[in-house]
Amino acid sequence: MSKAVLKFCLVVWSLSLSLQTAIANEDSSLTLTGPVVQGGLIIGHTYPDAQVSLDGERLVVDIQGYFVLGFGRDANKPQLLSVRTPGQQPIEKVLHPAQRAYDIERINGLPPNTVSPPASVLERINHEARQVATARLRRDQRSDWLQTFKLPATGRISGVYGSQRVLNGEPKRPHFGLDIAAPEGTSIVAPAAGIVTLAEPDLYYSGGTVIIDHGHGVSSTFLHMQAVDVELEQVLARGDHVGAIGATGRASGPHLDWRMNWRDQRIDPMLLIDPDNWQPLD
Repeated sequence: MSKAVLKFCLVVWSLSLSLQTAIANEDSSLTLTGPVVQGGLIIGHTYPDAQVSLDGERLVVDIQGYFVLGFGRDANKPQLLSVRTPGQQPIEKVLHPAQRAYDIERINGLPPNTVSPPASVLERINHEARQVATARLRRDQRSDWLQTFKLPATGRISGVYGSQRVLNGEPKRPHFGLDIAAPEGTSIVAPAAGIVTLAEPDLYYSGGTVIIDHGHGVSSTFLHMQAVDVELEQVLARGDHVGAIGATGRASGPHLDWRMNWRDQRIDPMLLIDPDNWQPLD
């Protein structure tokens, strides 16, 4: 891990800790834990029979009263959290996600065919995008996201959430994952319990790809895998083997790109793990 990346990781983790304590509600009928920041995931707890919504969108509340919500990379507007419980006073809380600065890299002079895919593969790319979107539609009552997340592989942190490249003046999609560089064949494990909703050995962009649903719309996605060793609907415990690191799809070298979603919002995996578990390789 470079000093710059390590410094970024420590700053993100410090930000996470400072914001986690800032949003606890004095009323014990609602508690919120997590960083109110772009890319952050918030865990809430209230009465099990409460109706909870964020900006009017209904959230899943489990039988113990836990729910979860998240903020995307570019979230920049206040969002209203509403809790309605029979026999209780309604609670409304405005959440203001803190803004983050992301690393932007500009590269010019690249051949055009390395910047945009050829037209001949667009149909395939669109089909695979629909597959991925469908795999993230589950809204199970399972609350596997309450577990402490662990790094899914041991290696050097080579890329972080939110960074973006501008190629030949054209802004590309931001990087939404945490990159872990390691030799091909390095084992990948489940960062938390879940159910496999996608297991594909060869997608155009991401190569070997697996999606694990952790409940309530929270999911992990693994990209560029050399081997996919799980099947659809397979139930995984935290630490179970999933596959192996590779350089499949459009990858410049062997690494795992670990991405996380809450529904359609891209969240930052780094904010969910303890830095003591990063285990970087020098």
